[in-house]
Amino acid sequence: MKQGEDINAVFLRGEAVTDPVYSHTAGGRRFYTFPICVERLSGRTDTLNVLVAEEELEKTPFAAGDTVTVEGSMRSCNHVENGKSRLILSILAKSILKEDGPPENRIELTGTLCKPPVYRITPLGRELCDVMLASRRKYGRSDFLPLILWGKNAKTASEFTTGTTISCKGRVQSREYIKRTEEGDIVKTAYEVSVAEVSAIEPVTE
Repeated sequence: MKQGEDINAVFLRGEAVTDPVYSHTAGGRRFYTFPICVERLSGRTDTLNVLVAEEELEKTPFAAGDTVTVEGSMRSCNHVENGKSRLILSILAKSILKEDGPPENRIELTGTLCKPPVYRITPLGRELCDVMLASRRKYGRSDFLPLILWGKNAKTASEFTTGTTISCKGRVQSREYIKRTEEGDIVKTAYEVSVAEVSAIEPVTE
């Protein structure tokens, strides 16, 4: 880990759902986006949004239906629409390869809790805890990433306080939910990190 920068590493292997399409230009670079579908061991799937720079696409052209391996990091940005701010999450690809292989979905993060953990027990008696993690990039910016923890990990996370620095491993998941509006129910998709391992990082003392 470089000084002033947290660990934020994602490894995915799955099927490109569509061809890459132009997204935006930033810093003079053109970026494209496409959804990748990764199967879980349970047979369910996670469909995640990938951003990739044009120069990487030129190295490895691919199309809808191809199996691709993506290495990169999880990024967040705030999108304001109708006066409301919404957190947009995506995977920024550092490299993409077109290759066959078993599905993979791994993420490793370090960062600092920027809100108090929210611990609760479901009607079926399962413990879970929601955490918002601030993971620092270079040059002082941070990505704000929602984590969900279950069982023993949920209990551990519930004892953390705002400002605690943690390390975790897990997978990036997509989850559909229903939002009730005046116009009727709308199906939405939430993205979060499902945590399999978590621990607090002890501060370095002189």
